[in-house]
Amino acid sequence: MKRVFGQKKAPGPPPPSLSEASSSIGKRVDDLDFKISKLDEEFRGYKQKLQTTKGPAKATYQKRAMEVLKRKRMYEQQRDQLANQQFNVESAAFGMESVKDSITTVAAMKGANMEFKKQMKQLNIGDVEDMVDDLADLMEDMNEVNEIMGRSYAMPDHIDEADLEAELDMLGEDLESSVAEPSYLEPSLPAQPTKAPSAPAMSATRVDEYGLPLVG
Repeated sequence: MKRVFGQKKAPGPPPPSLSEASSSIGKRVDDLDFKISKLDEEFRGYKQKLQTTKGPAKATYQKRAMEVLKRKRMYEQQRDQLANQQFNVESAAFGMESVKDSITTVAAMKGANMEFKKQMKQLNIGDVEDMVDDLADLMEDMNEVNEIMGRSYAMPDHIDEADLEAELDMLGEDLESSVAEPSYLEPSLPAQPTKAPSAPAMSATRVDEYGLPLVG
């Protein structure tokens, strides 16, 4: 049977992940950057020699400097290509992570939706509405009870407001009269004289220059 249908090939190794591919490309980019930096150092050395050398030696250094620049340009081109590849791989990896996150989010939302529906089945909107109405009625009854309990049993049923105002005015007059100062607290003042005081009578006795009576 194996000769007729052939033997099934053994499965090969699993393909590398996007993360592994990005890491491998990154290492190659770093290696090219290192080579480019070495070529820059070598080119600076030839440039200094070209400034101080003349004749055939200068032509030799110039040729070597050109070869260094060619290799540098080649490495830079390869580095840029690898950098673009790494960018594409990382973009694909980001897309895969976004898809995984979306799948997880959708699954969580589905579970929450099912749980929400399950919990809502335990609630009856009509029962809730009836309960709220009952509470409103109870509060209204309680307010009525408080109003009844706050009534005064000693108050007459019919009170004339005009009579109350008249009694209030009389009470105000009584208070003003009671506030006046009693007569016994007023200070007693002497009676105002009606006539001018008379001059003292002149004495018939003669006196000396010192006011003493004269004898003889």
